Amino acid sequence: MKKYIVIDIGGTAIKYGLVDEEGKIIEKHEMKTEAHRGGEAILKKVIDLVATYTSKLKPLECGGVAISTAGMVDTKNGSIAYASDLIPAYTGINFKKNIREKFALPCQVENDVNCAGLAEYRSGSAKASKIMVMLTIGTGIGGCAIIEGKVLEGVGGSAMEVGYMRIGDERFENLASTRILLENIARRKGEDVSKINGKMIFDLAKNGDVICLEEIDKMCEYLAQGLANIAYVLNPDTIVLGGGIMAQGEFLRERIEKPLEKFLQKPIFDKLRLEFAYHKNTAGMMGAFYNFKIKEGLC
Repeated sequence: MKKYIVIDIGGTAIKYGLVDEEGKIIEKHEMKTEAHRGGEAILKKVIDLVATYTSKLKPLECGGVAISTAGMVDTKNGSIAYASDLIPAYTGINFKKNIREKFALPCQVENDVNCAGLAEYRSGSAKASKIMVMLTIGTGIGGCAIIEGKVLEGVGGSAMEVGYMRIGDERFENLASTRILLENIARRKGEDVSKINGKMIFDLAKNGDVICLEEIDKMCEYLAQGLANIAYVLNPDTIVLGGGIMAQGEFLRERIEKPLEKFLQKPIFDKLRLEFAYHKNTAGMMGAFYNFKIKEGLC
């Protein structure tokens, strides 16, 4: 049975491991990205990981390398089309070319939110959906749309960059991201934002903290506005929300659905299902694997 090297590159951590042909994770590990060291340093980490695995696997046992990564991805040539300054000199790094040249292995690279969406579509909260949208809520807001099983990539691979979408005079991600939630609560409480985290905020909110409750509700209102705008364009049957604080789905569901119903016309709202991500830390790895199989014609 073939084994696939799967790598999920985030701004903070690189998750990696092996997945078998049936999509079962055989092993998984994690290391620090050290994003400040730049794109070449990350490429070296990836090359070293692949070298380690290929030295352990039997000849012809490795089916290829599947990569999920932050940034806009040119999926055709397997390079980073654009990345923010959070990872210096990451734009232009070509994983596919380097891996093919050094290891003679097939390699496929995809944006991390698209991979998370694929994971939810294939084996998570959006199984069998016809048109699904996934948003990951974190430092920013990332988006993915899957229509009839295919990721909506756009002309340059940058479809669904919804964090840049405008709501009033602001970017969507500057109104409804976890980062903004933390900053707003820290400001109102007169605290250093580094001393506040998502778990703390929701623990306080559940115990009746007025500031935390007000800011969570404000975030949900803006999130619902963004979701409504996306729903008017794509008319999805399912929206999946992921990212750290979306693990609080039970607490957040009504707070998001109520304003979403207000912003959407009834025929659209009634056919829309709001879900929270099934896959957690393995979403990028699993999505990278599914993307590899699709792009290599294995499914």
